[in-house]
Amino acid sequence: MRGARERYGAAVPPTFHHTRLRDADPELLYRVLRLRVQVFVVEQECAYEDLDGRDLEPGTELHWVADDDDPTRVLATLRVLRDPDGAMRIGRVVTDPAARSLGVASTLMARAVERCAELSPTADVVLDAQAHLADWYARFGFVVDGPGFLEDGIPHVPMRRSASSGTVR
Repeated sequence: MRGARERYGAAVPPTFHHTRLRDADPELLYRVLRLRVQVFVVEQECAYEDLDGRDLEPGTELHWVADDDDPTRVLATLRVLRDPDGAMRIGRVVTDPAARSLGVASTLMARAVERCAELSPTADVVLDAQAHLADWYARFGFVVDGPGFLEDGIPHVPMRRSASSGTVR
């Protein structure tokens, strides 16, 4: 991330990538999983089972942004998958601390919502947001869709984006 603010100002124009897990380069997969552990387990102090089996489901895609200076460095990542009820799900949204507030996650999230519409145009998109990030997800058309809950000691809210929501802001 060295020099990104100097090169791009407040917003880094990320390069968007996605692949199915079975097609992922092993080193890329390692870097994606390492970032998830660094933030969710270490930074947020949540001992939980990140490898929940959902990455292995048919059709699950890994999405990420790589640093232009070091293409092996994952700046942000998430996964897109289908829930049993047919809804598309975005999960494991995480950004490297050094890339926060640069627009990386916003661009990745917008592209993920677009990808969900490409994969299943009539399906709603759902996610479980950390409660303090609900307003951030609202920027992409998500609304709170049920009561809050605790997951690993962190308040969360279920959110849904209707398939009829249209273009992402």
